[in-house]
Amino acid sequence: MYLQNANSVTTTEIYEPYLQPNDVISIIISSENPEIVAPYNLIDVSLKVDESLGNQNIQTYIIDKNGNIEFPIIGSIKIGGLPKSEAIEKIKTILKDHVKDAVVNLRILNFKVSVLGEVAKPNTYTVNSERITLLEALSLAGDLTIYGNRKTVMLIREKEGNKEIQKIDITKPNFISSPYYYLAQNDVIYVEPNKTRVNSAAIGPNITIGISALSLIVTIIALTTK
Repeated sequence: MYLQNANSVTTTEIYEPYLQPNDVISIIISSENPEIVAPYNLIDVSLKVDESLGNQNIQTYIIDKNGNIEFPIIGSIKIGGLPKSEAIEKIKTILKDHVKDAVVNLRILNFKVSVLGEVAKPNTYTVNSERITLLEALSLAGDLTIYGNRKTVMLIREKEGNKEIQKIDITKPNFISSPYYYLAQNDVIYVEPNKTRVNSAAIGPNITIGISALSLIVTIIALTTK
């Protein structure tokens, strides 16, 4: 069972994504006077009124390895490592001398997680909402197979160039209040096989080799006794 005795755990944490190097983001600046903000946008904001155009007109920024983007007119702005709300406020503060009523719309376009191992549908999944929990990611992957080890779900996370590996026991409810309940962009989840799967994988080839060897011996004996 997942989350055993879950009624004993409560959490009020509000998740917010952090911007990381190599993130692909869109930033649209709007105002009551579109002409004022036009130089600060990579696109014609009026095109966004037509939703049928989809995302084809969105031009994007890529956060470089130092956490910077090159913003029109302003130049380099460091937003890597900041939570999304702080990045928005930083851009607003920089623009306030030029656009007093600026509204900043920032979206992470490459928010995705990968789920591997003992799940029904291992894959990389794009997340449009910029928020997904570990359990939701496992659900997207069709849940764990009967051979998945529920006590050692491995999460691999990269932050500021460093990779972190954390093993999570989803049979216990306390992980929902940990930093690993909500996933970050580019997180990798690996569900380890349980002992049954490991043993069957190890025994299977040995049995095949043993049967082949026994068959060969029987054949040799049969030929030599004729």
